[in-house]
Amino acid sequence: MRLGALEAGGTKMVCAIGNENGEIFERVSIPTETPEITLPKLIDYFKDKEIEALGIGCFGPIDVNRNSETYGYITTTPKLAWANCDIVGAFKKALNIPVGFDTDVNGSALGEATWGITKGLENSVYITIGTGVGMGIMSNGKLLHGMLHPEAGHILMRKHPEDHYEGKCPYHKTCLEGLAAGPAIEARWGKKGIELADKKEVWELEAYYIGQALVDLILVLSPEKIILGGGVMHQEHMMPLVREEVRKQMAGYIKTKQMDDLDNYIVLPSLNDNQGIMGALKLAVDELELEK
Repeated sequence: MRLGALEAGGTKMVCAIGNENGEIFERVSIPTETPEITLPKLIDYFKDKEIEALGIGCFGPIDVNRNSETYGYITTTPKLAWANCDIVGAFKKALNIPVGFDTDVNGSALGEATWGITKGLENSVYITIGTGVGMGIMSNGKLLHGMLHPEAGHILMRKHPEDHYEGKCPYHKTCLEGLAAGPAIEARWGKKGIELADKKEVWELEAYYIGQALVDLILVLSPEKIILGGGVMHQEHMMPLVREEVRKQMAGYIKTKQMDDLDNYIVLPSLNDNQGIMGALKLAVDELELEK
């Protein structure tokens, strides 16, 4: 089975060809400009590849409600040129094949749940912490959707008593993204995270907010495993700090074998940064099955 995968990001679009086993045969990266410039380039890439279906993991917010008039649209994104863009419709019209669609981070969650470190688990959370914060949630073996898709990067935080930074998010100021994403680190400390690697206080504060968010997610969703990805988590010392904050802030309230073994409960991604593309391949497989 020959399938297309698109990881549609705010700065670049990664197009790939693969199969139903998650194998990736080829890929290219195309800069994200306006839809008028970018969509024709993406369609050109896929049109002669003889694919049976396409899966798209897309930056959001997006409309994933199949009963909605704007299903398949990028909706109220801060990337204004892409607001109200019918991305699924554009590919369906040009390629005339089934097109699976979800958020980029739900795609990563699906990739890991299908072929990676959360395979075999019904309930897991994938969090990416980089220029923004996104969360993909597998619940009872399916990607979680409801009124919308999860936007848990914007859950509100209780500020650290010694943190006087106002918060970066234009909507909520002190949500997780507003306090812990890359731009917040830079705005608070005056340097990019990569230049602050040896500053212990930077990463202890970062871990405080990530740990707080994980405690909330554990209490609400009861995941069997949590994956932390994204650029911020490339700091090697982050994982032990985050696990310790979870232990401290949970304060012994929940006692399970997972909570007793945080090293295997809160983990890094396992698919060598291919989880998003592999998740998009699975979205293509699922859409093909749905339309049969």
